Amino acid sequence: MPSEINRRVWVLVFPGFELLDLSGPLCAFNLASEIHRAPYRIEVISVHGGTITSASGVPIHTLKASRGRSVDTLLIVGGAPDSAVDGDADTVALIRKLAPRARRVASVCTGAYLLAAAGLLDGRSVTTHWRYAAGLQRRFPRVRVDADKIFVRDGNVWTSAGITSGIDLTLALIEGDFGIEVSKAVARDMVVYHRRSGGQSQFSTLLELEPSSDRIRDALNFAREHLHEPLPVDRMAAAARISARQFARLFLKETGDTPAQVVERLRAEAALPRIQEGTEPIDIVARKVGFGDKDRMRRAFLRIYGQPPRALRRATAVSKATSLPDSRDPLGSRAPRRSRTK
Repeated sequence: MPSEINRRVWVLVFPGFELLDLSGPLCAFNLASEIHRAPYRIEVISVHGGTITSASGVPIHTLKASRGRSVDTLLIVGGAPDSAVDGDADTVALIRKLAPRARRVASVCTGAYLLAAAGLLDGRSVTTHWRYAAGLQRRFPRVRVDADKIFVRDGNVWTSAGITSGIDLTLALIEGDFGIEVSKAVARDMVVYHRRSGGQSQFSTLLELEPSSDRIRDALNFAREHLHEPLPVDRMAAAARISARQFARLFLKETGDTPAQVVERLRAEAALPRIQEGTEPIDIVARKVGFGDKDRMRRAFLRIYGQPPRALRRATAVSKATSLPDSRDPLGSRAPRRSRTK
């Protein structure tokens, strides 16, 4: 049953934030509070307060955070690349001041970039929108990015993937606070899955490319189903039912990449969860996903994820070994762990 302890939730926004990153978690928290008697007190805040306009042009009234007040949950939403990925200096500075007073800190989508810029993700396992996961890893090498997770918890820090995954994250926060029955009830009210199956990879490369040509879509589907086999241009062209020369031109026009570049990305996506799982030798994973040998896979991982497979496996193992329950001391008392990646 919900307790009578009031839990203050601050949702931090900034100019150009993504509206659904805000509205999804707000809806879940409000339903938990208004219908299921979970005593949350939710406030939308910004650096200066007042009206903040979202990326879609919808204005939101916000409060200016009271810096002397403690907060249970600090949730950072995401936004368009120029507002979140490139960083909002004032928002980052505010996060640094507020985070030590929060029992836990969370982000939705590219909000992870703001947490990373504030220094809160060093040495932690995190996730973000699949489109920006590799960029997060390159820009912040001390952060351990798991590009396939819907959300990740590492100690008192929670991060989630793209946009609607903020709802998944919030349901997990509610469950941690008031139990599974309350979170299930909120999920039913929202008509969403309580536990979403599968990771982000199901939404990534093939969805990102979105070719208009049926022939190119057929070739991409063929490639994904035959990653463990050689996939020269002429074989993919045969799947598209056109000549290799026509296929290479059409593929580049439709996707902006060469067939080899896309196949490499597909293989890296297939390899990543197996690498992180840690049960198969790296050279076996490389052969199973079609890289042929571990050196070729290593070069691909460096290009795409900014780290070699062995470093990502080691980081995942460290994260599993060191993740602590949510009852640990607040963020301010936890020193960042030193990254073990080279």
